Amino acid sequence: MNPRSSGLLITFEGTEGAGKSTLIRLLADRFRTHPSPFRGKDIVLTREPGGSPLAEKIRQLVLHDPMSARAELFLYEAARAEHVAKVIQPALDQAKVVLCDRFTDSTLAYQAEARGLPWEEVHALNQVATGGLEPHKTVWLDLPVELGLSRAQEQTRFEAEGVAFQSRVRAGFEKIFQKNPQRWIRLDAELNTPQQLLDLLWEQLMQWNSPRSPLQ
Repeated sequence: MNPRSSGLLITFEGTEGAGKSTLIRLLADRFRTHPSPFRGKDIVLTREPGGSPLAEKIRQLVLHDPMSARAELFLYEAARAEHVAKVIQPALDQAKVVLCDRFTDSTLAYQAEARGLPWEEVHALNQVATGGLEPHKTVWLDLPVELGLSRAQEQTRFEAEGVAFQSRVRAGFEKIFQKNPQRWIRLDAELNTPQQLLDLLWEQLMQWNSPRSPLQ
């Protein structure tokens, strides 16, 4: 991340149907209306793959067209490079709060753990595509994959991969979480309603106290 940036990047991760989009919208509304260090900051809602005109075109390819695992990886990274350059980094440089539905951790979970591509290769390409940009916080909506698939509203080829594939994705998120739990906020998306998840997340964000926090 540009050391001069005073913005905040919060990413949201999880298997299909976890409810990320709903929680992002609820959190953005609370940022705008509730007293907190975030109030008054511009809020940017975005997603991966996508978030910019070119990246949205790539999104349609990767979500619906059959392709090899490595071609899939390269398309994700191309979309991410454009997204970071045109949307995320400029917003952070302007001290905005960026809420992003998926980011580099999804690529590790999906393309490395679930697809079987080398973790080191995927991590290296993530670094190249982002210029080293990392989230300040990552919110993981965790739930059983069977439940998530039953809730999923969009049917892409990733939902069609079924329970076994999504179970590997979930294992990938677990692996990343265990390596750096301080960056993550893990929420139980099975037993909590969207409003309860928002309250739990809000509480943890308000207690956030780390050297990397822009709130310090």
